Amino acid sequence: MLFAAKSAGRVCKDIRASLGRASLGRAMPPARLTGTLLGGVALCGVALAAQDKYTLQIPDGLAWSDFRGYEDWQNVAVSQTQSSLKVIAANDVMMKAFRDGLPATGKLFPDGSKVTKIEWSFKKNEASPYFVSVPDTLKTVAFIEKDTARFPNTHGWAYAQWAYDPATDTFKPAPLDQSGAECGFACHTRVAAQDYIFTAYPKR
Repeated sequence: MLFAAKSAGRVCKDIRASLGRASLGRAMPPARLTGTLLGGVALCGVALAAQDKYTLQIPDGLAWSDFRGYEDWQNVAVSQTQSSLKVIAANDVMMKAFRDGLPATGKLFPDGSKVTKIEWSFKKNEASPYFVSVPDTLKTVAFIEKDTARFPNTHGWAYAQWAYDPATDTFKPAPLDQSGAECGFACHTRVAAQDYIFTAYPKR
């Protein structure tokens, strides 16, 4: 999308220059002008349509902008379901708690803890000499944040999950997380004794 935006910018400059030459009686050849205009419309359309995920927010819930930079957070662990591979990563506040031994019975993560779970479908790595599963298509991005003042009804925790559409390169609230910050809480009550966090920090 960044490439498309840059290309669109160059094409739009060409369009302005072409129209300027036309107004001075020095127009581009018709075929070239037509191609430039059509290309500009297409590329500018792509650039304008590109979604800025950091403007998204679950209605009455978490905003993507609260998790800016999550792509660079440190990995806590990986997990696998029958159809997905997931990586769990945390911000510095939560990583310190993980390294101090949490989750653990009776211990609480500090306010400011944030974690993301990035989920992909998976496929076999055909180049590997042995069987290896690797990420394929992005499926969802989920966020969890602890703020006891903001989310007192769920012991400080708030949840959001975003479904990714590869056809449009856009995110939208996942089907089970259309609004509110409490959608994931019921599931996490299974581990209430360890402050509602399933994933442990494995030895490395």
